[in-house]
Amino acid sequence: MRALICESFGPIDQLRVQEVATPEPGPGEVRIRVESAAVNFPDALIVQGLYQVKPALPFSPGAELAGVVEAVGEGVRHAKVGDRVISFCGHGAFAEQVVVNARQVMPLPEGMDMDTGAALVLTYGTSLHALKEVGRLQAGETLLVLGAAGGVGLAAIEIAKQMGARVIAAASSEDKLALCRTVGADETVNYTSEDLRKRVDALTGGQGVQMVYDPVGGDYTEPALRATAWRGRYLVVGFAAGAIPKVPLNLALLKERAILGVFWGDAVRRDPATHLANMQQLAAWFTEGRIHPVISERVGLDGAQDAIQRMAARQVKGKVVVHPHA
Repeated sequence: MRALICESFGPIDQLRVQEVATPEPGPGEVRIRVESAAVNFPDALIVQGLYQVKPALPFSPGAELAGVVEAVGEGVRHAKVGDRVISFCGHGAFAEQVVVNARQVMPLPEGMDMDTGAALVLTYGTSLHALKEVGRLQAGETLLVLGAAGGVGLAAIEIAKQMGARVIAAASSEDKLALCRTVGADETVNYTSEDLRKRVDALTGGQGVQMVYDPVGGDYTEPALRATAWRGRYLVVGFAAGAIPKVPLNLALLKERAILGVFWGDAVRRDPATHLANMQQLAAWFTEGRIHPVISERVGLDGAQDAIQRMAARQVKGKVVVHPHA
């Protein structure tokens, strides 16, 4: 089979499409023919050795996919050959076939195409977990989303609107902000041309926002933290800007603000029942037409390396999906 392979941790441009042996499922595992796999920011980190998890080398990146079950290992009961499924596998999805733990597989929701299925799991799973379990967002609260035109940002906007919140979307260009408005953002901030804190203060009557969703980090973190209200919650989702910020902790003290970490992947492992319930909620919202994953581009395996590089450079809007058999 063909797969995009990382042979050593390092620059993204070292990734190569290679012919490798087709994997066989062991006990409790299934092999999936990958029809669609989505590109996410952790893919750029994991191949450089910068992610929390470091797979054994060599490996294929790609954390989420949709496809068809080709083979099942001993003891697998809830999946069978021919099932259309989605999976969060962590890595391995940028390949024609992948073997995953059967517990990481769930049916592709009725009426959902493969591309949408691949684009749903990580970004929407992360955002729902962050807003519901970690931040406990309430109807009527105001949420500020940084990096709002990226995969997790757009998902956060849509989910927050379903939870009854007002959403302020912050991004780096007018075309990105226009996309945010199409998925439901109430207000927008261009943080390359506007003062983030002053703009948020103006939009909230000087009160600040109740919650910040931050997958960006870097220079935007401190002004966004300063723009939170009394007992505001700050969700640390990731560091797409590259720099892990250091903030004065007196900012937490002055308004009894809470700084909360979001590690969805480990939360799934620790509490699979809640993850399953969240995925069922997302599937229901999709079926009802309430959420619509934005897929901006489709590429074959030969275009996956470039897509990961553009993701790392924050040049991607929405989700790019990879078609391994194209």
